[in-house]
Amino acid sequence: QVQLVESGGGLVQAGGSLRLSCVASGRTFGSYHMGWFRQAPGKEREFVAAITWSGIIMGYADSVKGRFTISRDSAKNTVYLQMNSLKPEDTAVYYCTADSSWTKVTSTGGSWGQGTQVTVSS
Repeated sequence: QVQLVESGGGLVQAGGSLRLSCVASGRTFGSYHMGWFRQAPGKEREFVAAITWSGIIMGYADSVKGRFTISRDSAKNTVYLQMNSLKPEDTAVYYCTADSSWTKVTSTGGSWGQGTQVTVSS
């Protein structure tokens, strides 16, 4: 089992940027695929981006393509989500997920962090 802790959320104006971090501990970080999901109030949790254990980007949601970038630093057991050109509709709780199955990381998720709130004001 892997434990995940997200940070970096906050309040930002539309057009601004934030970088989320997710630090993993427990079993070997390098063997897990990692992803980010988000959940807005009254909506279901949705996939945002994912990256393989070897650092290959698996994909982005259409709504964030060209604005968000996922990356990982295995030496720091950390995955990042750089979010640029933020929009009010990006407001949500952002969750980090990890799993040995790339299918899970891009669909239902695996192990979850507690989430970090991102609020974008217009």
